[in-house]
Amino acid sequence: MTAPAHPLADPRPARLTELRFVALGDSLTEGVGSPDGTGWRGWTALLAPALAADPARVSHHNLAVSGALAADLTRTQLPAALALRPDLAAVVIGGNDTLRAGFDIARTAAALDATLRALAGQGAVLLTACLPDPGVLLGLPGPLARPLARRMVAVNEVVHALSARHGAVHLHLADLDWLADRALLSADRLHPSPAGHLLIARRFHALLATAGHELGQAPAAVCAPPPPSRAADLWWLATRGTAWLARRSVDLLPGLLGLAAAELRHRGRGTAATLDARAHTATAAALAALPPPP
Repeated sequence: MTAPAHPLADPRPARLTELRFVALGDSLTEGVGSPDGTGWRGWTALLAPALAADPARVSHHNLAVSGALAADLTRTQLPAALALRPDLAAVVIGGNDTLRAGFDIARTAAALDATLRALAGQGAVLLTACLPDPGVLLGLPGPLARPLARRMVAVNEVVHALSARHGAVHLHLADLDWLADRALLSADRLHPSPAGHLLIARRFHALLATAGHELGQAPAAVCAPPPPSRAADLWWLATRGTAWLARRSVDLLPGLLGLAAAELRHRGRGTAATLDARAHTATAAALAALPPPP
């Protein structure tokens, strides 16, 4: 007896088969930066109707939560996702891990691997993405930015490796030139604007099409506001941005200042490459400690 085709390429009339799309992650996947009334309409909401010729066939469940860490995937989001038995599952996370004093690449890798492994084990098509460097987006000074960049490189190395291991459709989100087009970023400079979320949705749609999945039309253009002005950037920093920095300072800032001091010491001694080597060794060890590929 021939097994039925995957719902993304089901030859039967579209209305006969529901396509379940579930998204896991943090504020990027939740849709922060692209407001829609009292909520958010981010890239997953824009992509969902384009996953089938008949948008009514697609059910979209966004489980992402602002501020989530990779460990939150296995604690809360993954059980809910597995209960929905998704045909397509987006897993995009890791940026908040780099912004925590207790950053541990082994813990991040283990949580991400367990999540991708479980979803793939149910037969879901996986969507993943590497992430841009938050220090660059925020324009932090070098001694503060370099430690964050090193962490982001580690997280992205893990995402690249696990995306290949679990056969994910992987978007190199970090390679998009977010700084060249200010219209792609919201006023907080950390999250995509409506135009930025649309770009992500369209890039994932193109990758799925290239991989041979049957889809609907690419996500339509959104009504995007003009790029934030310099005054808007400063207003955000003076209001919501100050509160954000205060919350992060309790956890991140003391540790980050310590990392910056170490960075300056190594720069002064000409041994900064040692920090990169240590980070690379820790990332390799984290990947090596994971269970073998399924």
